[in-house]
Amino acid sequence: METQILFTFGIITVLLVLSAFFSGSETALTAASPARMHTLEQQGDKRAGVVNSLFAHKDRLIGAVLLGNNLVNILASALATSLLIRLVGDTGVAYATLGMTMLILIFAEVLPKTYAIHNADRVALSVARTMQLVVQALSPITVAVQWIVRSTLSLFGVRIISPLGASLREEELRGAIELHTGEGEEERHAREMLRSILDLADVDVEEIMVHRKNVATIDVDQPTEKIVEDVLASQYTRLPLWRDDPDNIVGVLHAKALFRAVYTQKGDLDQLDVTTIANDPWFIPESTNLLAQLQAFRQRQEHFAIVVDEYGEVLGVVTLEDILEEVVGEIADEYDIDQEGALAMRDGSVVVEGMVTIRDLNREFDWRLPDEEASTIAGLVLHEARRIPEVGQVFVFHGFRFEILRRQRNQITSIKVTPLAEVEDKAAG
Repeated sequence: METQILFTFGIITVLLVLSAFFSGSETALTAASPARMHTLEQQGDKRAGVVNSLFAHKDRLIGAVLLGNNLVNILASALATSLLIRLVGDTGVAYATLGMTMLILIFAEVLPKTYAIHNADRVALSVARTMQLVVQALSPITVAVQWIVRSTLSLFGVRIISPLGASLREEELRGAIELHTGEGEEERHAREMLRSILDLADVDVEEIMVHRKNVATIDVDQPTEKIVEDVLASQYTRLPLWRDDPDNIVGVLHAKALFRAVYTQKGDLDQLDVTTIANDPWFIPESTNLLAQLQAFRQRQEHFAIVVDEYGEVLGVVTLEDILEEVVGEIADEYDIDQEGALAMRDGSVVVEGMVTIRDLNREFDWRLPDEEASTIAGLVLHEARRIPEVGQVFVFHGFRFEILRRQRNQITSIKVTPLAEVEDKAAG
């Protein structure tokens, strides 16, 4: 009799261990990082490959885990109930229910799941091969169960949601980026770069282009000597050439090509026709998104494009560097002219030139100003105010206070932007 009781207790203990294994495996395999598992598989870790194959059929994995877990839990409870009824009579049902509930809850659920959630990747790698065998062994039953479940749900018009689409995966990736909460300068810059990469397909070239009024161009009909002087005086290596009208772009002159031609001519500039060494202009529509334009730059092996509107009027120019700066931030060299567009003040406000882009401000100060309706800070104020504001007027929207400091004709040239959190802190102080 005692031997039988001990044997039954031994079986119950083994079943509880199996229950803990299934519970911990379920938590680990659902909480493990798919990205890390993919990386480990690429590095040759075969266990990570098994985890990824289990990820690919999560419905079967969950079905096998639930089937195995319920099987061992029910069997353990039945054995405990039978044993206690034999020892203490009918009250053994109550003792078995209470005792097994506490044992399963603490040692077969909370304990293994707590450990697994804090060591998800390591546990997932450890149990991967065993769970693969369990899934294969129980697959006939889990497939039948899934068919019954799907059939039952279909009777009520419920459809099983398909795997994550591209947009949902992008949202998941954005969420992962935001969870990277390091506050150091490097962490903040890394977050901004990752956000910018995901935003490339949502930003049009017109939002980052150099506006035509700021583009350095050259009249191709002026003397060659004057053209050489203009190129030497410019900070740019590529300059659009126009004839008769600034909108009539006939080519793009590269400084290196010009100086090579000057050297070839031995200084005889009268014999040099710059149109013969200039590249053909490449015109792109203003609605081209940055991701498509970046790919086009790579395919054409070019760095410079002219942006036009639907009527063919030149709006500005965009370069490969402009797009790269949207990802990594401002790229300056020894020939760039420093143009400070935003000055942070001690009171927490920022004095911003009207033509500074919203994206640059968001990146620099970790703000969340919307850029769907306007690309510059002045454009955002005009869009929200619905009128041309006067100097000294104050507007509050999107969690910020905007004070107009300067205006030139109908153009806002300087704005003081203050996060409302700073204003509230001052009021509280």
